[in-house]
Amino acid sequence: MNATPVTEKSPLRKPDGRTAGSTRSFLRAKLQQSLAFATLVVLLAFFSLANDAFFTWSNISGILLSTAVIGILALGTTFVIITGGIDLSIGTGMTLASVMTGIFLVNMQLPLVVGVLGGIATGALMGFINGFNIAVLRLPPFIATLAMMLIAQGLALVISGVRPIYFSSVQGFRDIALGTFIPGLPNAVLILFLLAAVAYLVLSKTILGRYTFAIGSNEEATRLSGVDTRKWKIMIYTVAGLFTGIAGVVIASRLNSAQPQLGAGYELQAIAAVIIGGTSLLGGRGSIMGTLIGALIMSVLINGLRIMSIQTEWQNVVVGAVILVAVFTDALRQRRAGS
Repeated sequence: MNATPVTEKSPLRKPDGRTAGSTRSFLRAKLQQSLAFATLVVLLAFFSLANDAFFTWSNISGILLSTAVIGILALGTTFVIITGGIDLSIGTGMTLASVMTGIFLVNMQLPLVVGVLGGIATGALMGFINGFNIAVLRLPPFIATLAMMLIAQGLALVISGVRPIYFSSVQGFRDIALGTFIPGLPNAVLILFLLAAVAYLVLSKTILGRYTFAIGSNEEATRLSGVDTRKWKIMIYTVAGLFTGIAGVVIASRLNSAQPQLGAGYELQAIAAVIIGGTSLLGGRGSIMGTLIGALIMSVLINGLRIMSIQTEWQNVVVGAVILVAVFTDALRQRRAGS
């Protein structure tokens, strides 16, 4: 018996176009987004009451700026996690992309556009390699991306000579992140929102997004439906790598330097933002809006703890606890959905 193609309408499909199962998933996703948004509002209210300096435009602008890098990484990671995969290489991959941008612009003195595209292409190449290792060589995503994390970390140090690369001589590079196309709002924030809009359209309106959900829901059934899941997984990881490359350019522009020892730990914050936003670690469910809210929660939490002069050690404890709660909540949702 032939399997039903993922694009074929099911007889259980409701008049609005969703099946009964997809309707339940849709409602659960909306509930998770609402809870995440409520959490964000509560955090904003709490830190505003705790310290008058929190709810000022300069601090809010700083929160949005710090959200930009984590948010961009989280957008790409959303695609990967929806497939049921994971990408541990985005933090150090971002660092390697920023270092390569420095090599292109400072050492090789290439035009600004060429150097920026080269940095983004570096991220895309890492994503392609991750996808190939996972889809073709059948390596577990955890192992494949862990290996890439170490490779990217080592290459960033070797290529840079363990020294920062400064962009002081590159005219216009700093404006990529810190310029103000809209007065008072850093360009990095605009880049984040623009990428979020693009990611939303790709995930909800294109065949890539459709197969991303299909692979995460049931990869074997999708393959039996005639879909070349290996090709699409490679494409999905490459798209995630594009976001990693863009994040590398943005953070280099924000710091006006490529710091080869930076990046470790960013992957955990990005993954936490994705999970807090309602994307399931088991795949098949997720949203860009939820990821954006999750990234804001992470930035507000970290900024609020700093405003309250909480020691860095305790900040890590709180962030770790938030990640545990997010993963536990996801596991609880999965158990309830399966019951």
